[in-house]
Amino acid sequence: MNLSSALQLHTTATYPCSYLAGHNARAQVVKPDELINSNVYAELIKLGFRRSSTSIYRPACEACKACVSVRILVDQFQPNRTHRRTLRTHSYLRAQITPLRYDETHYSLYQRYQLARHEKDEPNSDSRTQYQMFLLQSQVNSKLVEFHVPQAQDELSSTLQMVSVIDLLPDGLSAVYTFYEPEVPRASFGTYSILWQIEQAKRLGLPYVYLGYWVKESQKMAYKTNFSPLEGFIDGKWQALKAPD
Repeated sequence: MNLSSALQLHTTATYPCSYLAGHNARAQVVKPDELINSNVYAELIKLGFRRSSTSIYRPACEACKACVSVRILVDQFQPNRTHRRTLRTHSYLRAQITPLRYDETHYSLYQRYQLARHEKDEPNSDSRTQYQMFLLQSQVNSKLVEFHVPQAQDELSSTLQMVSVIDLLPDGLSAVYTFYEPEVPRASFGTYSILWQIEQAKRLGLPYVYLGYWVKESQKMAYKTNFSPLEGFIDGKWQALKAPD
């Protein structure tokens, strides 16, 4: 893609890598932010870029190519035994798609999730301002997906269990972030959210679900290779990505 003459690529200074301990990282950032829209982002994500709030970036480390943008081939995806069990286990959940908006119930769930899963990595993640900047600012077609326990199965009320932020693109869905109730026994909410997105993309006739970056050496990223067939943007083109042994 030839970027519009109004768009420019800026390379950041080095900063500590959030994926590999002891490594430094750099990124290419598309500027100015205000010119980014759904059509522009749809082309940029095909080139390995990613959205964080209103910033569009991709890794640009000089001596490291560990970050690989990956996407699931929706039409070829076949759930394995673990996926089928996850779908059965969480079949009680009901999804509701809404515009991006602040909701105190969402924020409370986000706080519980961060406290249980990422307290050491993100000690300041309980700030409402940070939460809104991180997840609720977007210049593309972004949605919230709420996953509830229906009232018929909950004596008190419909209970929020999980929230996903997704971007709707012309050729697929992009998984931005998911947070969920951390203390539910035998739950696999993260896996279920991706399976739901695959099914939603299939219903919409979209060929891909973009999962962001995968780093082979990062245990946090290992779950992405459980969904196949998977393509990675490597050496300037999308190609089949094999799960590590």
